[in-house]
Amino acid sequence: MKYSDYVDLSYKPSKKDLICEFYFESKTNDLKHAAGAVAAESSIGTWTETSTVKEYMKNLAATVFYLKKINNKSANIRVAYPNELFEESNLPNIMSSIAGNIFGMKEIVNLRLNNIIFPENIAKSFPGPKYGIEGIRKIVKIKRPLIGTIVKPKLGLNTKDHAKVSYDAWIGGCDVVKDDENLSSQKFNKFEARLKETFKMKEKAEKETGEKKIYMINITAETKEMLRRAKLVQDYGNEYIMVDIITSGWSALQTLRNENFNLVLHAHRAGHAAFDKNIKHGINMKVIARLTRMIGLDQLHVGTAVGKMFETHEEVIENKNALIDNFYGIKKVMPVSSGGLHPLMIPELYKMFGKDVVLQFGGGIHGHPDGTLAGAKTARQVLDATMKNISLKEYAKTHRELRIALEFFKNK
Repeated sequence: MKYSDYVDLSYKPSKKDLICEFYFESKTNDLKHAAGAVAAESSIGTWTETSTVKEYMKNLAATVFYLKKINNKSANIRVAYPNELFEESNLPNIMSSIAGNIFGMKEIVNLRLNNIIFPENIAKSFPGPKYGIEGIRKIVKIKRPLIGTIVKPKLGLNTKDHAKVSYDAWIGGCDVVKDDENLSSQKFNKFEARLKETFKMKEKAEKETGEKKIYMINITAETKEMLRRAKLVQDYGNEYIMVDIITSGWSALQTLRNENFNLVLHAHRAGHAAFDKNIKHGINMKVIARLTRMIGLDQLHVGTAVGKMFETHEEVIENKNALIDNFYGIKKVMPVSSGGLHPLMIPELYKMFGKDVVLQFGGGIHGHPDGTLAGAKTARQVLDATMKNISLKEYAKTHRELRIALEFFKNK
């Protein structure tokens, strides 16, 4: 079969087809050939016709059923993949097909996977989140947005100081304290010691504030070690873990989720921009969000639209929607907004996300002129003012920490 044989614009996909939406740029003006190359190389085809293609195989060919020309060398296409091409509950297999060698073909200058529409049998072959938004709400017993911080500096603090920073954040009003993505078990802050000391501070803060507090400790490591750390956290009585999903990989995430720990799984997306920052090439973040939900993590960073991250308001909303839309009854994932945020951004973030979100501030809390405790107080004050529909300027008249933050962060 020639590449062009994989294009049939009269084809009507069935509910059992897996459908991918791609943007591509071709080296030549032959868009049909380039589109067919994507479909062929991600299903049963190859660069030349071969005698080994049997008649019974042809119903397994992927089909380009939609092609919208942008210019002579680029187009948006939709490709339908027969259900039988994929092994259920095997995400590495699926992604090796639809997001594998096709990115390296010489016919294609750029290729971006913008969306995957999964058939029900494949989507539901994965467990989905154990907790999701509803389960998290039952644990924390809080109906408003959750206020969180990341311990800063991200690396270098010893165990005792790390726990102290966490404690200050919790008693100041943070619900959540999270390790940063590159803190694992370095010599200056070993994993087990950090778990013990920070959990102790968490319990102390809960007693003093009467509020539920959450510690998201980073278990990211080689898969067996990651599972060992997760069990240690569970045995210790902590409810949450975090994992770097991109660097750990789909197989490790499936293994972690399939262990079915009684732990909320918080997904950090460190490295995602290597896939999704270039709008012409790679994999859209909303695809990563969909895959994360399907595998079964409970929370995921989706961007900010404000702060230091590059994503637009529209892109962040699309990422969020991939976590909370109707997806074959699979539980909804809690969106997390994090990256270069400070508390004065809460009103805008609240408009974007509503109540179902974790709002995380690293430097935005620890960078308060009066320190972590005051920064955490500021975040809660801003959230309170926002939910009461009171202007921050008005609320600051009776809240010192907010008053200082308004001056300090106004130009940041």
